[in-house]
Amino acid sequence: MTTMKHLLLAATMLAGSALAAQADAQTAADLGRSLTPLGAVKAGNADGTIPAWTGGLTTPSSGFVPGQYRADPFASERPLFVITAQNVDRYASHMADGTVAMVRTLPGYHVDVYPTHRTAAAPQFIYDNAIANAGRAHLTENGQGVADAKLSIPFPVPKNGNEAIWNHILRWRGSQVQRTTDNAITTPGGDYSVTRWHEQILLAYNSPGLANPAKWDSLFWQEVQEPPRIAGQLTLVRSYQDPFSQPREAWTYNPGERRVRRAPEINYDTPVQNTDGLETVDDYDMFNGAVDRYNWTLKGKKEVYIPYNTYKIQQPGVKYNDIVKPTAVNPDLIRFELHRVWVVEATLKPGFRHIYARRTFYIDEDSWQIAIADRYDTRGQLWRTALAFIAEAPDVPLCGADGYEFMDLLARRYLVQGLHSQESTAPTYTTTTLTPDDFTPDALRRAGRR
Repeated sequence: MTTMKHLLLAATMLAGSALAAQADAQTAADLGRSLTPLGAVKAGNADGTIPAWTGGLTTPSSGFVPGQYRADPFASERPLFVITAQNVDRYASHMADGTVAMVRTLPGYHVDVYPTHRTAAAPQFIYDNAIANAGRAHLTENGQGVADAKLSIPFPVPKNGNEAIWNHILRWRGSQVQRTTDNAITTPGGDYSVTRWHEQILLAYNSPGLANPAKWDSLFWQEVQEPPRIAGQLTLVRSYQDPFSQPREAWTYNPGERRVRRAPEINYDTPVQNTDGLETVDDYDMFNGAVDRYNWTLKGKKEVYIPYNTYKIQQPGVKYNDIVKPTAVNPDLIRFELHRVWVVEATLKPGFRHIYARRTFYIDEDSWQIAIADRYDTRGQLWRTALAFIAEAPDVPLCGADGYEFMDLLARRYLVQGLHSQESTAPTYTTTTLTPDDFTPDALRRAGRR
């Protein structure tokens, strides 16, 4: 006898097949017409729960200046409904497996679902180059790098998983970033410790007019400011668009040794320092770096509840004690909305090594920001999941992650990264004056002597 569960599963599979077929039918000729310049479907969904994209949010709040906190444009809204352990089966077909696991296994965890707003927006030159890239960009011969792409996503109408994950890696993230953020690591007992980082990032690929003979992707600088026992640690990373012709370069400075060291292993599943092993290097920004250890499969599109317009958690006056709770980030502060996402599955290649045997990424169709990442161990068991707190910075404009939650479902511990509600300034994306000369071992050495 066919059960209701089987009927729901069949309906979900049919809906997924329809979305995948719709994605297959889209072409570069549709960009700027039925598709947005970045390849998302302009139209809303059939039942109206996802609205049409009309250009996104591009007007900052009155009187805003860079460095100030961005006001929550939807502060007066209330959840449409709440997903709990008691009703999660009703909504699971529109959820990532990791989110379902959080609701089912973490005491009191819930998902607040709000009205959907397609706020994602980018500058015109990003749109123009996305459309141009559709006709000129291509994967390198080994399929692991990108050639002939400029400034914007290389594949607005992706044909495979490699193209889709490269869209995330090379998406519009601003041209330069300055931010001081705090990161909280929890213990199984519910306590937490805080580390403060100051980061400077030159997003060379997204920077118009930057002389870029080395084909950089990004140049990254991080200084640990707190706690005092590790303050002064410096990290410099230079990443390239083709990690095979030019592998990532990295250096560190340890104030105890007072010397700069080359760090060749800042890649793949190397643990990020000061995260107690809860984040790997390629977990940073949900995924970054070389893609060669996995086979990438594009599963198509799906409508999923993802964190979106998550301004509430980063508003000034929100204390970290109100955010960092024993089992998870306070779910009252995380806004979920229904959005269409590209689903990409990464499966570890035979003969390659990584602590994650499989990863599933849910990538926002409007921004190409990974919203949720599920990670599985070598036994095939769901081990970790991560949420990106997506929000639009209309002053740039830029839609991306403004903080992350990295959850270890087996150890019942998590890391929340990128908090700044207790800082005096918010991240800035285009008003800094960084140059490639700021990202050299000599610059690291000079800074370490101060």
